[in-house]
Amino acid sequence: MLVLGIYGFIETLAHGILTSSLFLVLQLKYNLESGKQIQVLPEDGHWNMIDKKMINGGSVTSWTCVSFSRTKLSSQPEEFCKSLIRMCRCLGMKFNNDPLVPIRSADAGQIEETLVGIVEESGKTPLQLLIVILPKDSGYYGEIKTICETRLGLVSQCCQSKKAFSKDTEFIERYLEYLALKINVKVGGRNFVLQHAILALTAVPTIVFGSDVSHPSPGDVCSPSIAAMVASMDWPELTKYRSVVSAQSSRQEIIMDLYKEDTNDGKTVGAGMIRELLLAFKESTGICPQRIIFYRDGVGESQFSEVLEKEVAAIRMACKSLGETYKPRLTFVVVQKRHQTRLFPADEKLIPKSGNILPGTVVDTKICHPMEFDFYLCSHGSMEGTSHPAHYHVLCDDNGFDAETIQDLTYHLCYRDARCTSSLAIVAPAYYAHLAAGRARYYVDKAGIMSLPKIKKQSEIMYYC
Repeated sequence: MLVLGIYGFIETLAHGILTSSLFLVLQLKYNLESGKQIQVLPEDGHWNMIDKKMINGGSVTSWTCVSFSRTKLSSQPEEFCKSLIRMCRCLGMKFNNDPLVPIRSADAGQIEETLVGIVEESGKTPLQLLIVILPKDSGYYGEIKTICETRLGLVSQCCQSKKAFSKDTEFIERYLEYLALKINVKVGGRNFVLQHAILALTAVPTIVFGSDVSHPSPGDVCSPSIAAMVASMDWPELTKYRSVVSAQSSRQEIIMDLYKEDTNDGKTVGAGMIRELLLAFKESTGICPQRIIFYRDGVGESQFSEVLEKEVAAIRMACKSLGETYKPRLTFVVVQKRHQTRLFPADEKLIPKSGNILPGTVVDTKICHPMEFDFYLCSHGSMEGTSHPAHYHVLCDDNGFDAETIQDLTYHLCYRDARCTSSLAIVAPAYYAHLAAGRARYYVDKAGIMSLPKIKKQSEIMYYC
């Protein structure tokens, strides 16, 4: 039985079968105004930033703002930026008051010309952050992100004009807090860390991967599928994730570019997404990971054997390409969300206001496979409706984790989302991969091509947040 993280046992009714489940609890760590640190205990998977500061606030020295929204008052964008800077500073960031180039408003029909003009006006000083207030009409977000990330190399933060110019004081404060959390990770900061380290993640250098494949919309037979992968770059904190994306054949679920071999000056050299991220980890930390934990989203049971045959084999080949003796231990876990299993608490004393089971509920008996290594984990608290547990299948485990260890580290990884103050329904690396794949979809839809344009100066930061 786990010692760290176990709160108690609850009874859960699933498919009419009464099963025992573990309830895991954890604490988060933030800074205080005094410089001291505070431990935060999430309640029903949620917490807040009241009287708290980011654990590592980032710094923004060169920035500007452009508004593509038609406003009655020309001063609204400037007032919004002042409020956003105040919030960023309040949460622990360093933020220059003065924009590098003047804040401006522009027509939504001249997005590319406006953004190019801002870069040219900034001169030799690189623009660290571009704040963009979107038009009220939808459909411009993808175009702006494509131009910023694939042509100009700009870190951008888009804001909805309806929310940015809201007169609801309480709402605007929450919205500014949300934007500040996103901006901090985009400029290299860290919002929070977990109070208690997990031995499985900290005992030896460990890299955590998340991957997902985004397919075209129904009826689209021309657009490619987008494979996205993220990997942690800051062991042992595991809060910063670099991404790589790749286009492949339409509706192809197996990721084809995990590892490949290219020819350079007549010599065969290794390449691919896994190798690129392993090398980036070594460059970031100065060491090679000795343990790989890989979360794969979007794979059905009928594809498990193909995943083992192709994807797991490709990961091992990528490691071997870095050295004949380099053989890090691999744990490969599939994350499933599309299933019909629902869990309900049988003990009325343990039912929160939402009526759902408590975050941290794990079911690994009776309704799980009798021979395979799988479990259900409800890691989030639902405000409305019925919470949907994720189903995790461990297909490969060189590390020899027992059930409690892998359930604990999986639950901890659900609290790594930098963008909000709540836990996720699935592990953060898999969710980040989903975001990166969705972002790359804009590049393809805008360009109407089968290959992805190269992301400029963005892959080292969490641009997809």
